Amino acid sequence: MAVTVITVEEQMRGWLAEISRHHDPHRQIASYAKLHRQVEVFADWMILPWDTDTADLFLEFRRQGLRLGSLDLKIACITLAHDATLLTRNAGHFAHVPGLRIENWLD
Repeated sequence: MAVTVITVEEQMRGWLAEISRHHDPHRQIASYAKLHRQVEVFADWMILPWDTDTADLFLEFRRQGLRLGSLDLKIACITLAHDATLLTRNAGHFAHVPGLRIENWLD
């Protein structure tokens, strides 16, 4: 099992945005605790990188006119570049990415 660096980015941005919404340091405590737990979880996972191969694949899909949000397309490209299977609750969202294997373990 692995996670993409894009997924890490999304999670970190979310927690940092939540922390910055609270100007009272005491109200930041719970958010910092959640961020801390998230970092510890990611430390135990293999993190798949964004590299030249995935960037090239991303640009090729964009040239082909594939319509998918940039971060989701980056996740798909990393998954494809590592010949992996994408686990997602939103399989329909990624269904148009050629060659992408998708599984939903929650249904």
